[in-house]
Amino acid sequence: MDAAEFRRRGKEMVDYVADYLENIEKRPVYPDLEPGYLRSLIPNEAPLEPESYEDIIKDVERVIMPGVTHWHSPYFFAYFPAASSYPAMVADMLCGAIGCIGFSWAASPACTELETVMLDWLGKMLQLPECFIAGTHGRGGGVIQGTASEATLISLLAARCKAVRRVQTINAKKSESEILSKLVAYTSDQAHSSVERAALIGAVMMRKVPTDNRYAVRREMLKKMVEEDKAAGLIPFYFCATLGTTPSCAFDHLTELGPLCNEENMWMHIDAAYAGSAFICPEFRPLLNGVEFADSFNFNPHKWLLVNFDCSAMWVKERADIIGHWQIPLGRRFRSLKMWFVFRMYGLKGLQAHIRKQVALAKEFESLVRADKRFEICAEVVLGLVCFRLKGSNELNQELLKRITKSREIHLVPCQLSGRFVLRFAICARTTESHHIQQAWQHITQLTFELLQEAI
Repeated sequence: MDAAEFRRRGKEMVDYVADYLENIEKRPVYPDLEPGYLRSLIPNEAPLEPESYEDIIKDVERVIMPGVTHWHSPYFFAYFPAASSYPAMVADMLCGAIGCIGFSWAASPACTELETVMLDWLGKMLQLPECFIAGTHGRGGGVIQGTASEATLISLLAARCKAVRRVQTINAKKSESEILSKLVAYTSDQAHSSVERAALIGAVMMRKVPTDNRYAVRREMLKKMVEEDKAAGLIPFYFCATLGTTPSCAFDHLTELGPLCNEENMWMHIDAAYAGSAFICPEFRPLLNGVEFADSFNFNPHKWLLVNFDCSAMWVKERADIIGHWQIPLGRRFRSLKMWFVFRMYGLKGLQAHIRKQVALAKEFESLVRADKRFEICAEVVLGLVCFRLKGSNELNQELLKRITKSREIHLVPCQLSGRFVLRFAICARTTESHHIQQAWQHITQLTFELLQEAI
């Protein structure tokens, strides 16, 4: 493919992508396939001779699209959003074309410097304390990670190193291995599995803190566990707070937990992977109160801020604490281009409007559920997630979800809350509108009617 053909094929691909997204709701949102479907559709080995571009594009529809779960369908209500916007896609094309490996300033100065400035822009949108903003007199700053999972691991590794140095300053005879065996980290029993995985990779003990009746961690329970562990000769060193838990979008109480972590010399990391985008809206910014006590903070613009995957924003209060752990891989893509394009083409007001619209759609769905006495809401609806279930057994709700999935008209996933099987309904696609919510609810109630009729 030379430059001339690239121009032609590139324009064709833009048309294909635009057509795909404009007509995505006509496709079944969830594939009707068995694992291993693809292997029989393509050869067992790569071709010896070049094949035509036309044949490859034909195979996209024949081989790929039947196996795609369409995350950007307005009928996709599973997991959390995967952000998408045309400005971000265009920026990703440019990123791919530049193709720099920005492992240092000299490797591509614009890659390093734009990232620093974009994290400052975003930090100011969130009204982060100045100590987290690189372009101030503070000693902190921001960096783009691939995922929130990476940010959690990096913060834990930095906290571990800091704790080892602190103990050895007091007692130089203690070996690193001896100290590591006594370190203990904490997180919510509602935290994402990646937090526990970070502790496994970091080779430290992690304890899960029980939550209150709103699935949030409170000071009293964490303090009790810390005191127990200190009395047992352990060294509490790290706490990962969650703002917007995966099961129910619950919020740990930062204003209670932050001072405790500071008192105990424990690193506090805040994982706000999904919910963090909402904090650009003044009405949701109070959910971030207490961030001033944190050592690091992270959320994913690639979830809800219209910046395509991957783009996970992380800030630290003290760059010196994390300078050896900025990221896991050495190389890095020019991901800040996506932020630059999106922030400029939407503006803060446009981004706020997107968040507010999706929160309103979640509230609309909540009202539909509450109006039907057969159902119940299982957790407070704060942002764009509604947790609900049929009143009755877990088995009844499992069967309902099974029928929803089999229908392939909408896509939901479950969670467990207080031992109950619960359905999660998350507003995900940028193009979701009220009529999609109404149609989804109509479909759920029709399947519910059929299920309950059979049970009689």
